[in-house]
Amino acid sequence: MLEPLRQGLPPTDPSGVAGSASCALPARYEAVGGARQFTRSTLDRWELSDRFDDVALVVSELVTNALRHALPSDPPREFQDPPVRLHLMRWSSRLVCAVRDPSRESPVAGEAADSAESGRGLFLVECVSDSWGWHPSPAPAGEFPSVPLYGKVVWALFRLSDCAKNGM
Repeated sequence: MLEPLRQGLPPTDPSGVAGSASCALPARYEAVGGARQFTRSTLDRWELSDRFDDVALVVSELVTNALRHALPSDPPREFQDPPVRLHLMRWSSRLVCAVRDPSRESPVAGEAADSAESGRGLFLVECVSDSWGWHPSPAPAGEFPSVPLYGKVVWALFRLSDCAKNGM
């Protein structure tokens, strides 16, 4: 899942991996609040609380997009496993939040009218994070029993300052 994140970035020293956390999210809009709570507790544990506002905004947008655009409008009744998963990964110099969903459709940053109440999510992700992107991702066999085995991961990268790297 992480190989596309490494393209164009300095090599990742395996000893620099400081942590990773993941949570499954149900196909309900209330999951966005749960994703923010998970993000807060994870960043607190990693002593990155000062990054919460920006990371939570990005997590909220990516999860909302997955729920709104990537799920079937009429999910099968046997859809037992949560179809969306949030991953947070921390290295010494960067933090990545990634949202996996079962859709193969690429995310599209739209141009919203000034009066529109939605349509700016990926624009916000682009403005707040240092970079973002997506790539196709195979779902582990059996995880989504009634959904094709391929989905995508939409990710955003945040560079961490020297103070954050040293835990200060």
